[in-house]
Amino acid sequence: MRFLELREKEVINCKDCKRLGCVADIEFDPCTGRLIAIVVPSPGKLFSCFGTCTEYYIRFPNIVRIGPDIVLVDIDACDIRKVEDKNNK
Repeated sequence: MRFLELREKEVINCKDCKRLGCVADIEFDPCTGRLIAIVVPSPGKLFSCFGTCTEYYIRFPNIVRIGPDIVLVDIDACDIRKVEDKNNK
């Protein structure tokens, strides 16, 4: 699967059935090529540019399934780490 295909998928939390948004970025280990985490802009962020300054950082072990249209994650809302926008510091 290519990053562009992953970027079109919507992320849904299995715990509370909430839509978190679409994948905006990924983090991977350059030595092994394995996926470490996905980054999803928080709701209300338009085109990854305008809106709130936080992003959801979801680690790979919390990804349940990557399907044709969605990415299912199993994580408590309090466990989702919100990352501050680096341009806003």
